[in-house]
Amino acid sequence: MSDVVTVDPLEAGREAYARRAWPEAHRLLQEADRHGVLEPEDLEALAKSAWWIGLSTESIAAFERAYALHLERGSRSKAAMMALTLRREYGARLAGSVGQAWLHRAEHLLEGEPEAVAHGYLEIARRELAFDRGDIDEALLHLDRAKEIASRLDDADLPVWEALSRAEVLGTSGRLDEAFGLMEGAAAVAVGGELGAFTTGAVFCSVMSVCRETADYRRGSEWADVSKRWCERQDITGFPGICRVHRAEFMRLTGAWADAASEAQLASEELQHFHPAAAGAAFHELGEIRVRLGDLEGADEAFAQARALGAEPQPGTALLLVARGRTDAAAASIKGSLEEITWHKLARARLLPAQTEIAKALRDTRTAEAAAAELEEIAREFGTAAIRASAAYAAGIVALLRDDPSLALTRAREARRLWREIDAPYEAAISTLLLAEARTAAGEIEAARLELEAARTTFERLGAKPDMARTDALLARPANPTGAREVRTFMFTDIVGSTALVEAIGDNAWHDLLHWHDEALRRSIVASGGEEVHRTGDGFFVAFSDPRSALACATEIQRALADHRRDHGFAPQVRIGVHAAEATRARGDYEGAGVHAAARIAALAQGGEVLASVETLDALGDGIGGVVTDEPREVSLKGLAKPVRVVAVDWRSPA
Repeated sequence: MSDVVTVDPLEAGREAYARRAWPEAHRLLQEADRHGVLEPEDLEALAKSAWWIGLSTESIAAFERAYALHLERGSRSKAAMMALTLRREYGARLAGSVGQAWLHRAEHLLEGEPEAVAHGYLEIARRELAFDRGDIDEALLHLDRAKEIASRLDDADLPVWEALSRAEVLGTSGRLDEAFGLMEGAAAVAVGGELGAFTTGAVFCSVMSVCRETADYRRGSEWADVSKRWCERQDITGFPGICRVHRAEFMRLTGAWADAASEAQLASEELQHFHPAAAGAAFHELGEIRVRLGDLEGADEAFAQARALGAEPQPGTALLLVARGRTDAAAASIKGSLEEITWHKLARARLLPAQTEIAKALRDTRTAEAAAAELEEIAREFGTAAIRASAAYAAGIVALLRDDPSLALTRAREARRLWREIDAPYEAAISTLLLAEARTAAGEIEAARLELEAARTTFERLGAKPDMARTDALLARPANPTGAREVRTFMFTDIVGSTALVEAIGDNAWHDLLHWHDEALRRSIVASGGEEVHRTGDGFFVAFSDPRSALACATEIQRALADHRRDHGFAPQVRIGVHAAEATRARGDYEGAGVHAAARIAALAQGGEVLASVETLDALGDGIGGVVTDEPREVSLKGLAKPVRVVAVDWRSPA
């Protein structure tokens, strides 16, 4: 007589499922399924077990079978629940149309049915659609209906899902205290083990997601630790990947870049087939870390994978373009992304700091001012330290562009203090660089050097190679930047209407046009003996030893552009300003009121015009030296106390 005990795989599978032993439950329920004895509820258990161990395709197939069996047996509300579940799962796989079809199926099944839990989840699904198109009032209306349904039914999970959904909407609307109150109440229930496993995991993910959206990184880091411990207690492989994405971002902010990269890499591997949308976010996070480390090829690869999975890797893509010296392309890239996000203020708050930084590199004061003003408004509405820090940093950039070093110092200090409060060392060091720049502009040279050394120490510790190299270059400049005063004639050039031109012809054509423009202008600059000091976005800052050379160069540039326009049909309109003045030679650059005057004279010029100060022509020594001009006019230049007389040079007439 045999002592072998036969184990019923179905009963054993049900018992393993109740214990949340997901791999064991999956194996046993699969075995029972081969004998064709699974009820619809057993198929749901098989689907969920497969989901927890990362087998999303198998999970969907089992949910679809459960749906069909519920429908076959006339259980319309249960079939509707499966339809709503399948909508969520197909949405995670970027199958938006299929997900919508399942939503419509659920709506049809619930028509005329007695009130059930499925009706509550249907309202939550409808809330998602309203929220995605920015209709906050309609989203809240659907949640009110879900809350009413939950109050009349005995289901522990539905009220929590309603609270989480409401918290996301309220958080995005600036009602953070209400949002976090709802989330933390749901989290307390989850930690107490009162909810289903999926709802528990969703609670932790939702809390971290809202923390990320509102830039409350300190709170998010705390919940990331809680979720990690919970995941480690579960016998699962799929779900933790979603949490890893959030943890990676919080780790990056606190300077644990190696750990953040490992988490993002693991998340991308776990989620690529399980949850492609979340995998795209993981690749974006990995790319941002690589940009900061100086691994530009690796960042490019990560961003490409993010895009392939449906993610829009911004501001990472724009930051990569800046790192590669394609600042104009970066400006167009970030501008395009912001134009696609109109109503979601928190999403815009993640992009606006990059736009401000790019505008600074291009000396595009108008764009920087607009971005900084919007960030200030968002900071007032939401009030989290990270957004306030970003707003202060952007305001510091604008102050520098406006030649107000005192205000720049104040806002840069504020930004650094706030970043330090939330333990964000990289952002604090970047703010320190801005502070050093402001101190230099204010004449506090030794203090600026100390700031640079402090920032470099942080960059070295983090492994931020590009920023370390940038800081080294600044430190390598002469310790005494107040070098000899020199008399030079300064010329500024700028393409008129460049933003509209980029939009009209596209990034690739703009890149080619800018390359041609740069070569054409540089030929004239070199031929005239000019010194290219630096690029100024769409133009150049050039110094000449005498005004005659500067004016000759300016007229030659306009003639060359006119010839190309006549022969080839198009050339960009360029404005040019010329001004002779004394300035300080400092670290390969020129500083002083005369430089600012030259830049502002250029800004007053029209497309195709050369505008020069009268004192520049006087400096020729022989009147106007054959240069034909119109009548002088007096203008006020921002930042200069006295008005300046300027004339337009008729470059079309021979000298």
